[in-house]
Amino acid sequence: MGPATGSQRRFPSGAEYAEALQHTQLCFHHPELKGARPELTGLGLPRPISGAFASVFSLTSPTSGRRYAVKCFTRHVPDQERRYEAISSRLALLDPAELSQPWNLGFEYLPDAISVGRERYPVLKMEWAEAVTLSSWLDDNHTDRTAVDRLADRFEELTRDLASHQIAHGDLQHGNLLVASDDTLRLVDYDGMYVPALAGLGGTERGHRNYQSPLRGNDDFGVDLDRFSAWVIFLSLKAIASEPALWSRLHEPSGEFLLLTEDDFTSPAGSARLQTLLTHPDRMVSGLADQVRTLACQPLDMLPPLTLAVPRQRAAATVITDTFAQSGAAAPSTGGLPGWMAGHVTSTASSPQPAPSVAPPDRFQVRTPLDVAAAVLWPLMLAVTALALFVGLSTAPFGPAVPVLAAATFSVFARARRTEWAQTRAVLSRLTAELDQLDDPVKAEAKLRKEREKFEVAETKRTADHPRAQSKLTTSHQVELQQIEKRRIRKRHELDRKIAGLSAEREKALRRALAARQSAYIQDRLGRQLIARNPPYGIGPKLAARLAAVGVRTAADFTGYRTVHNGRYNSVGVQLVLSNGRGIDVQGIGETKAVALAAWRRERVAAAQAGQPTALTAQERQPIDQGVEVQRARLATELHSVDAAAEASRTKAKQELEDGRARLTRENALAGERASRQRQEFSRRAVTLQQDSARHAALSSAAEAADAHRRRLSLVSYLKFLYIGR
Repeated sequence: MGPATGSQRRFPSGAEYAEALQHTQLCFHHPELKGARPELTGLGLPRPISGAFASVFSLTSPTSGRRYAVKCFTRHVPDQERRYEAISSRLALLDPAELSQPWNLGFEYLPDAISVGRERYPVLKMEWAEAVTLSSWLDDNHTDRTAVDRLADRFEELTRDLASHQIAHGDLQHGNLLVASDDTLRLVDYDGMYVPALAGLGGTERGHRNYQSPLRGNDDFGVDLDRFSAWVIFLSLKAIASEPALWSRLHEPSGEFLLLTEDDFTSPAGSARLQTLLTHPDRMVSGLADQVRTLACQPLDMLPPLTLAVPRQRAAATVITDTFAQSGAAAPSTGGLPGWMAGHVTSTASSPQPAPSVAPPDRFQVRTPLDVAAAVLWPLMLAVTALALFVGLSTAPFGPAVPVLAAATFSVFARARRTEWAQTRAVLSRLTAELDQLDDPVKAEAKLRKEREKFEVAETKRTADHPRAQSKLTTSHQVELQQIEKRRIRKRHELDRKIAGLSAEREKALRRALAARQSAYIQDRLGRQLIARNPPYGIGPKLAARLAAVGVRTAADFTGYRTVHNGRYNSVGVQLVLSNGRGIDVQGIGETKAVALAAWRRERVAAAQAGQPTALTAQERQPIDQGVEVQRARLATELHSVDAAAEASRTKAKQELEDGRARLTRENALAGERASRQRQEFSRRAVTLQQDSARHAALSSAAEAADAHRRRLSLVSYLKFLYIGR
């Protein structure tokens, strides 16, 4: 019998492979691996690197001297050979000159390459990369900000390479990203890789939980697999480059993550790690953290690629040109991009329009006839006032000040008729009117800030509520499945108990049938024993005739006797007990003869019992067996119905779960779109507020200047102009 195939085939364990690899000359059938030298542990055994469904061994070929990583599978992978052939073919087409770095390692899928016991199994032969894992590299280099920042850029370039060739690795994480001695990256573990030739197949894994979106499912498989993990890794590298101490603060020694874990994605509101990055003073770090928080609650097919959001030519991280950078507030998004990118995007908003350029005159110039009249009027009015005071004339009711008031009033009138005064008043009035139309920029900015803070609080709650709602839906689904299973088990238990009891019921029915058969046999034999033909001792023909007269002819007609007390005569008599239980008096039958009859009957019963059947015939058992089988078939049908009903209930519950998840996903996506539009609206309002603030400042400055001009055109200045001309 050949080896089992498909999902039923058992694959060796890592220990079994290690045992086989002690004799590579015997276990390998590939010429380059036959006799290869494995890397050994301190105990002299081949050293395995164990994974989810494979163990990897380091082997040095005896023919070429090259070192290989040989992956030995410990469990079945659907369409394994087809997948590796498609991946190998696609990677072989990549032009190294077009790649940002030599991240692509050559590999070969070898079916039936290794023997373990009596069976052969496939292996994957991959070039050995002389490099360290990303987390190990960060342990040694996290304090070198320049090197970490450069590595972040190289990681972004790697994701750009993958995206441009429609490839997704499927499990981007610290263990599958190796850093070579020249600080370039190598990508290993291609088991879950997506290439266009595999479109339509399902995924074989979900990737490392600390790098994947909470919404990634087992069936997700496409070019967008790496998008969430790419953002997570890029955020971690940029954060460490900005503040190396974050590696010690947020990372745990030997931790299976960089800076963030699965819990930080599923419950962002309660994540201390994520809050540390969200409030980081480096705008790029806080912006990337906000992006990761937002992406954690969006479906995979809606996530933006890292290559579309990170500009290839970036300005210095310290250069911030958006308006909010000066006030320390969070930068608004530009065109839906993260806030930290706003400073690197050319703004299309119009610049704030300056206040009107006004230069009203600040002194009087050419005299008019009205000015001459005012100049003549003042001396005349002063002379009239002096004369009135001298001669003691009264100008009641106002006294001698009336001429001076008249001159002053005329001068005010004359000044108001001056072009300089009219222009200054008009400019000041227009500027004041324009200022009144603008909101107070300080209050407007405070209002916008409060609205944004309230919005972000609501968004934080919404993004935190979505995974909780998904989790609640899943929990409800699991509870429903448990209830379905409990009902199924209870009903099956009842039916199994009934089925198990059929044998006992059959035996009981057989015993009842046999007892009835034996009773009928005895009654038949007793019915043939005539008292008159073979009377008991003491029963003569007369008594036999009397017995026959009352219906007692055979041993079957009575069962015995009972004594009765006759109170009238104070005597004891007997009655024969008929087969129906009725007692009768028979003349001449006293206790002695009744005892004889009973003894006679017992002898006949004993003789009949000695000859009664001890088992049923096959024909007699047949209806009982048929009845039992009918019940068994009915119960088996009910069992099948119970399983079918449970399966239907599970299918319905699964559909309800999928519908609920789809509904939550749609609602969350729509809410995310609304939030994005709202953030864009905040950004637009912030730009408008900046323009209004600049215009308000310009108008205020112009109004102050106009007011200063107005003050320089005072009545005293006008009187001075009347007499000295300036």
